[in-house]
Amino acid sequence: MFLRLVASAFGAVAAYTTYYILQALYSEFISPFQYLRGPPSKHWFYGNMKEFIDDEDSGLEERWFREYGRTSKFHWFLSRTALHTSDTKAMHHVLTNTHIYQKDEISRFSLGRIVGPGASSSWKTTSISNRFRKIMNPAFGVLQVRELTEIFVDKSIQLQNIWAAQAAKSDNGVARVEVLSWLSKATLDIIGLAGFNYKINALGAEEGAAPNELAHAFESLFAGESGFSLLRFLQDRSRIFRNIPFKRDKVILAAQTTMKRIGRELLADSKREIAEQGTFAGTGRARDLLSLLVKANTEKDLPANQRLSDEDVIAQVPTFLVAGHETTSTAVAWALFALTQKPDVQTRLREELLGASTDRPTMDELNALPYLDCVVRETLRLYAPVQATSRIALRDDVLPLADPVMDTRGIVHESLRFRKGEMILIPIAAMNRDTELWGPDAMEFVPERWDAPIPGASSIPGIWGHMLTFLGGPRSCIGFRFALVEMKALLFTLLRAFEFELAVPIEEMGKQGTAIVQRPIVITDRGAGNQLPLLVKSVAR
Repeated sequence: MFLRLVASAFGAVAAYTTYYILQALYSEFISPFQYLRGPPSKHWFYGNMKEFIDDEDSGLEERWFREYGRTSKFHWFLSRTALHTSDTKAMHHVLTNTHIYQKDEISRFSLGRIVGPGASSSWKTTSISNRFRKIMNPAFGVLQVRELTEIFVDKSIQLQNIWAAQAAKSDNGVARVEVLSWLSKATLDIIGLAGFNYKINALGAEEGAAPNELAHAFESLFAGESGFSLLRFLQDRSRIFRNIPFKRDKVILAAQTTMKRIGRELLADSKREIAEQGTFAGTGRARDLLSLLVKANTEKDLPANQRLSDEDVIAQVPTFLVAGHETTSTAVAWALFALTQKPDVQTRLREELLGASTDRPTMDELNALPYLDCVVRETLRLYAPVQATSRIALRDDVLPLADPVMDTRGIVHESLRFRKGEMILIPIAAMNRDTELWGPDAMEFVPERWDAPIPGASSIPGIWGHMLTFLGGPRSCIGFRFALVEMKALLFTLLRAFEFELAVPIEEMGKQGTAIVQRPIVITDRGAGNQLPLLVKSVAR
């Protein structure tokens, strides 16, 4: 009996594999991209995906652009052909026509492992996404972010005090600090308060103390999610492997269960207070994003068919944590790294910040600092936390091109036919560093480039700064203002207080992709995980 079950299981896997291989071969045979130039497939199974994931930002996409032009093909799962392009007209078309181009099922499943199945499934339909954005847009507007800036500054000062204490304890007044983990704690505290009026207190936790359960659940989702994993690759692409209860899946399920339970508690608190008082005034919940979502979702003039379900609201807890924590801490870390490599830029920025008349700036005061704005822009251009994303066509379409492309037969295409089910890669980092758009120094950290308009970059369809860091179109990052002011508050406070140097030789630093973002890593100490060790010295004032 057991042997028959095993044989049946293997037979099912073999049949499923055969079906996918035949489907891949047929798709390749009829693909409209089959005659485009592009890198050869590196593996019959992985295509170019493994080298893309393992590249760690060493310039693979840039090499593709140089060798094969701005628009080319590449190979993904089972060597199926997909489109790789930095053509600005094509990007504008894809990002604005969200009813045609959406995240594919593989991406939704992969992201759903982090933000939970509720959030990932909500992206399957345009209507739910549009309803959510309509309700949440005011919460991420200028007025709301202005109110939240006090939280950003409070936590920045708390982090500054911790580092100052570490520097004071050292023999020479210089402390070696692993800044990435500390920045992660600070931004986790910020999104806890600003997102849900929830005190995580990651910065204030005593050494050796048990972590806050929400923080622990969130961090456990990211453990082991860096680099390439064959198991994760197979689970992303095959429902058969998703049904096998691997050890890692149990950790993810436990973390999602904790997040959902806490989300329900926070939602119940918000609902109860608004039901009892009709407002959040005086309760401490007047500013946080979840409460504003609840309030907007219960407005009397909102049609019933436009309201979000409780599950959709609860799904925003891990979504807020990812968007408001992981990306910002990584961006600030890369800013500090860049400043260690450009001491003159660090000095100029510090001089501007020390010229401010307050230690507790408002949003408007932060935005009035021109060189700080240039440094933030250049960091988010050169070190975009999210390196790339993809979209899949839900129906046949024609993709317009700004730069015509010649295929291997010598035929010139001013547009490309796109079949339903075809995939296109959106190369965020590569477009942000394209020398044809940004100039010959596009791979260098030059904040001064933002002193004047950048003609080539003006064609990039980004929502902010003529770059793709926050994407563009109707599905662009709704919280970009939140992230920018949070980033400025942290840099303002830390650069006024400290001088920073890299604690290891620059040759030992590298990048490693996680489930969401690309973080710094010490190549000679990979076992320690993502880190950025800096020498921190207090500024004499």
